[in-house]
Amino acid sequence: MLIDFKTMDEVTIPNLNDGQGCVSAKMFRDPATKIMVSKLPTGCSIGLHHHASSSEINYVISGTGKAICDGIEEQLSAGDCHYCPKGCSHSIINVGTDDLILFTVVPEQ
Repeated sequence: MLIDFKTMDEVTIPNLNDGQGCVSAKMFRDPATKIMVSKLPTGCSIGLHHHASSSEINYVISGTGKAICDGIEEQLSAGDCHYCPKGCSHSIINVGTDDLILFTVVPEQ
């Protein structure tokens, strides 16, 4: 099944999970999975949130950022993959000068 992000409408979400600024995303969703490409401009973040019933995978397409998962900070750059296991909490922050572009998969349990 082809998921064509180029033809999807982009939504802008202010203060996602009480984060800073606005995150924009193109999202595919079915009952089992959420798949998206998102953009965090410089200084923006996805606030700390808990994954009680699912995990989350974030692959960095471009930009630089920082992930904080259960209190552990990890630097992110293009080609890195951040994994937040089920039962953990995490946030992602753009600490670079360019947009942080992420490809994200969230299995819906």
